[in-house]
Amino acid sequence: MRVKGAERKCLVIRSGLLVILLVLVVGVGEFVCEYTGRFQTIRTIEKVTDYEEYNLYRMEVKYEYDLDRLIEYGITDDQSLVDAIVEEALPILPVQIDVPDFGCSAFTLQEADGDILMGRNYDFRRDTSAMLVYCEPEDGYKSVGFAALDNISANTPEESMKKKLATLTAPFICLDGMNEKGVSIAVLTLDSEPVHQNTGKPVIGTTLAIRLILDRAASTAEAVELLQQYDMFASSGRDYHFYITDSTGDGRVIEYDCESENRELVATPVRSVTNFFALYEDQVLPNQRNGIYGHGKERYDKMEALFDYEEVYTKDVAWEALKAAAQEPSADDITSNTQWSILYDDTNLTAEIILRRNWDDVIGYDLKDNTLTFPD
Repeated sequence: MRVKGAERKCLVIRSGLLVILLVLVVGVGEFVCEYTGRFQTIRTIEKVTDYEEYNLYRMEVKYEYDLDRLIEYGITDDQSLVDAIVEEALPILPVQIDVPDFGCSAFTLQEADGDILMGRNYDFRRDTSAMLVYCEPEDGYKSVGFAALDNISANTPEESMKKKLATLTAPFICLDGMNEKGVSIAVLTLDSEPVHQNTGKPVIGTTLAIRLILDRAASTAEAVELLQQYDMFASSGRDYHFYITDSTGDGRVIEYDCESENRELVATPVRSVTNFFALYEDQVLPNQRNGIYGHGKERYDKMEALFDYEEVYTKDVAWEALKAAAQEPSADDITSNTQWSILYDDTNLTAEIILRRNWDDVIGYDLKDNTLTFPD
C-alpha cells in the first residue's frame, strides 16, 4: 500500500510538472507569436542624425496592429488611453509612457506648379528626439509619421532594449504625418478645457485620431467624416485642434467648439493655424493669452503677412514661414522651443525635415519608397 501511495504521489508530481511545462511552452509560443513582428520592427530602428543631443531616428512598423481593437478598449481618461496603447503595442510586457502636450504652427500652400505643401512646426518646451515612423498596414494606407521620443522616455533608443521596446508604441503617439493618398495632419494645442465628448459614439484619443486619419483617410473630407464617427477625448489635460490638408489643397482645421455645450466638431477652411481657435479669430490678440480662445496670434500674423506679400509660392517661401513661426526655448511657455519643422509635399509624397532649428541641415524623405536623402 505504501508503494502504491508513493507511485500515486510520483504520478501526481509528474502530471503537475507536465502541466507546468505545457503552460510554459504555450506561454513561450504565444510570446514568440506576438513579438516576432515587434522584434523585426526593433531591428529597423536607425539613428539618422548625429547631433550631440536629441536626434532623428527612423523605424518601419513590421508588426500587425488592430486600430479598432485599440479604440474598443474603452478610453475614459489618460490612464486608459495609455493602457490601450501599451496593450496593443506591447502585450504581456509592462511599459510606462506619458501622454504628451503639443504646441505648434501649420499651414497649406499651393506652389506655382500646382504642388500642395503643408508646413508644420512642432513646438514643445521639453527637448526631445524624434522618430520617423513608417507604417504599411494590411487594411490601410502606408504613411509616415513623427513621434516625440521624450514622451516614452526613449530619447536614445540605442542605449537599451527597454527603450527599444518602448518605441513600439510610436505608431500611436505620432503628432503629425502624411499618407500615400496625400493627406497630411498635425495636432496643435489650445488653452480651452479639454474636450471629452460623451454622445454614445466610440471614444478616440488625440494621437489615435492621427493614426486613424493616416491609415484610413483618402482626402480631407474623408478625414472629417471619420472624426465625426467618434467622441473625442483630449489627452494629457489639454485641449487640441487638428490641421488637415490633402493633395487638392483642401486645408481645414478641425476644432471642438469651446462655446458649444456638446463641444460640437467644426471643420473650418483656413490657410494657417497656430494655438488659437480659428472659429474665434476675432477674439484673439497677438502676444498674449486670450482665455479659452487661445494664443499664438503673432506667429499666425507673421505667416499670413509673408503669404500675402509673396505673389508666387515656392518651398523657399514655405520655409521662410516656418522660420518666422519657429520659437526659441522659454521656461514660461509650454508651446515654445521648436523641436522639428517639416514641409510635407502632398502632391509628390515627399517631405523635408529639419530638427531643432538647424536650418541648414535639411533631410529629404520620399514616402513612395521610404527613403531618406541628406545634405551634401
